[in-house]
Amino acid sequence: MGYDEPDRDGPPAPASAGPATGTEAVLEPDAESGRDRFGVYIVWETFLLLGFSALVYLVWREDSAVLRGSGLRDLIVDVVGLGALALAVGLTLRTAAVNLAVGPVAVAAGLHFAEQSDRGVLDTVGTATVVAAVGGLLLGLVVVLLHVPGWAASLGGAAGVIVYIEQRSAPVLVQGDYDPRGTAGQLFVGFAAIAVFGGLLGAVSPIRRLLGRFRPIVDPARRRGAAAAVVVTAGYVCSTVLATLAGVLIASTEGTVAPAAGLDWTVLAVGATLLAGTSAFGLRGGVFGTLLTAGAIGLFLAYAQARGWAVSHWAVGGAALAGGLVVTRLVETYGRPAPVLGALPPPPPEPAVEGGWSVTQPQPVGDWPPVLPAQPAVGGTDPWGARRWETGSRTWEADDR
Repeated sequence: MGYDEPDRDGPPAPASAGPATGTEAVLEPDAESGRDRFGVYIVWETFLLLGFSALVYLVWREDSAVLRGSGLRDLIVDVVGLGALALAVGLTLRTAAVNLAVGPVAVAAGLHFAEQSDRGVLDTVGTATVVAAVGGLLLGLVVVLLHVPGWAASLGGAAGVIVYIEQRSAPVLVQGDYDPRGTAGQLFVGFAAIAVFGGLLGAVSPIRRLLGRFRPIVDPARRRGAAAAVVVTAGYVCSTVLATLAGVLIASTEGTVAPAAGLDWTVLAVGATLLAGTSAFGLRGGVFGTLLTAGAIGLFLAYAQARGWAVSHWAVGGAALAGGLVVTRLVETYGRPAPVLGALPPPPPEPAVEGGWSVTQPQPVGDWPPVLPAQPAVGGTDPWGARRWETGSRTWEADDR
């Protein structure tokens, strides 16, 4: 008897051709034919827009001052800070190597800015950005060289950043006089441009496949190549820089930074990203989802504050995360390329030539019906002649006579 055992001794079967054990074929992201169906994103982002509009109405009816003057500037800076964290998580989710250290990085950057901002904004922010970029580079190298899950490696990085945060025992006052509310409009335009332009780039099939190349297929521990390693590393660098800028904005707006772990910000950012339409498996995402979701969450927090509700980031982030998991299932079900009607199934993989156990392929059948072999002549006697016992009997009878 013979068995097919993939990857035992011979080369692995092509990912686009399905294993020889009869299981369902699995396509690589770069081998997927066709474009993603964007109908699901249009429908979902329409719902997000309706929810955003409803929250605008509720906030206006509860306290219209939130949407005017200084209140509006405060709201915009809060939305941009949360949006920067959502962009950081969304970028790494697209590369299928999520960065869970964005929250602690934002808090650490806020503490550094609060302590050193009297030396100048550019100097302080520049130093924090360089340190964050180096940290993101090291984190990316750990993920791609060891080929380990991004969530596990980034959680270890978050632990290291939290150790730095815990060296402070009391809230830190911001020493500088930088106020981002004076440029709130420019900050919002910049955030909106990055979010929408990034979503449009992610909608282009070659770019989408390149960004999602680290997404696991068949065996999650199988390496995905040099291109995937470069993309993942760049994603970690950009995400830590975005988290640093978000921490600076939040710290400069609040005026005081508490030495907290910051994982609540991570949960809130991950929940916002998933709710925006980015798949938890990587590769897929929408265009306007991050912008709408960050604005909606910022409006909800402002509405809760106007109503006097005590709402924590854990509660909002957990609710957004639960809804985002449902959105991920919808995106993966209705967002993948449509199957081609009438397409032939992929051919079965070739059997292993050396090593391993393989099923012997049948040989081609010859002529049918088969031809009987020629019978050799024995002594020139007709094989169909009289039987010997008949001949012998007749001879004996003749002798008796």
